[in-house]
Amino acid sequence: MRVMQLMAGAKHGGAEAFFTRLTLALHKAGLDQKVVLRPDPARERQLADGGVPATTLAFGGKLDITTRLGLRREIARFKPDVVLSWMNRAASFCPKPNGRFIHCARLGGYYDLKYYQDCDHLIGNTKGIVDYLVAEGRPVERPHYLPNFVAETPSPPIDRLQLSTPDDAAVVLALGRLHENKAYDVLIQAMRRLPDVYLWLAGEGPLEAELRRQAVHFGVAPRIRFLGWQQDPGPLYAAADLVVCPSRIEPLGNVVLEAWARHKPIVAAAADGPVELIRDGENGLLVALEDAEAMAAAINYILANKQGAGALAAAGYAAYQADYSEAVVVQHYLDFFAKVAA
Repeated sequence: MRVMQLMAGAKHGGAEAFFTRLTLALHKAGLDQKVVLRPDPARERQLADGGVPATTLAFGGKLDITTRLGLRREIARFKPDVVLSWMNRAASFCPKPNGRFIHCARLGGYYDLKYYQDCDHLIGNTKGIVDYLVAEGRPVERPHYLPNFVAETPSPPIDRLQLSTPDDAAVVLALGRLHENKAYDVLIQAMRRLPDVYLWLAGEGPLEAELRRQAVHFGVAPRIRFLGWQQDPGPLYAAADLVVCPSRIEPLGNVVLEAWARHKPIVAAAADGPVELIRDGENGLLVALEDAEAMAAAINYILANKQGAGALAAAGYAAYQADYSEAVVVQHYLDFFAKVAA
């Protein structure tokens, strides 16, 4: 089995991070694969360190003939059984299979399907995305559900004093792109009702300046730490008391899986992804979208109820082990490749 993967995504992002994790895990599992990327020195180095050298192509605009010719050349050399493209740009650059290989594309959201007209199979990382693909007219046998996994390797906790946070303070951790969809404005408003709590906000994006202004406006800036993008968030998870996913739009919610894998209780707004993952009150807490008061109440409940918080974290870890661990997800992918190639 020979699999070529195409990634033309952004420098940072949940899908891009999962691509790297999955590629390295498939390599460990013995899959013969070739990776073609948009240039990204950090990602290239991470893959190379794990034993997977990458070929880079520009993946530019519609008139980027060089990338199209380069992909044809790499496919002719490697002769893959399956080409797996990640998201819109990579899928649109992949040449038509014409019987030479099976073209599969992975979607991490409710994307415009015009980019996937030449694909043989589509992958959704949530059941909701698969339902969307079926509703859009894809035959039932063509969309496939393959979930994500996250890193589980334990990390020592970061020293809170490094982040100007008292050792005895409660810490809420949120991670993701600083974008309107992530609703960090709602979480900042919730901080007004959490007077003794510190927020660590790990991510970067177009709304950082606006979020900083909001933190000042609501009088909570002294208790919020903007940490930027974190290549290894493990020490942050280890030091935090709980994790929050406030997103108003969230197809999956990798942060939910991260919290479960790190044995941390999770509070999430009821966007599509968290609703699919979380059984409210059993392995996490769900609150209404854009409801800062409800979010603050859920956070307060966890901080005031250690036994309940421990039960939520334990149930979350059990769900992770059953359905979202590396071993489980890698086997799903290997079985999928074998099935579609056959």
